[in-house]
Amino acid sequence: MTEKKESSLNLKTDPTLKDFQKYVADMGMERGFGEQRLSETFMIFLEECGEMAKAARKSQGIKIDKNSNEHHLDFEIADVFINLLKICNDSGVDLEKAFRDKEEINKQRIWS
Repeated sequence: MTEKKESSLNLKTDPTLKDFQKYVADMGMERGFGEQRLSETFMIFLEECGEMAKAARKSQGIKIDKNSNEHHLDFEIADVFINLLKICNDSGVDLEKAFRDKEEINKQRIWS
């Protein structure tokens, strides 16, 4: 039987993107990932993207190896999001601000 650890983490009921980013920073510290290098986080992020792609293929009925572990698309998307936020935290990027700033640029583009 594995022992369960109590967590002090608490995410607001209606979190902002900043709240998610802070939660992931706190989560990393609580779980011992605070000193993880950006290169390590990036590799994990890419691995999670692959798992998300496999889960998406499965959800679309595209053939995959029947010996593959079961993948749940919603969980894999959450893992990608968590690791993206950790990359932002490690790089000093405020993702909400970056999104808003980039979207202002995109609004001015002609999309054809």
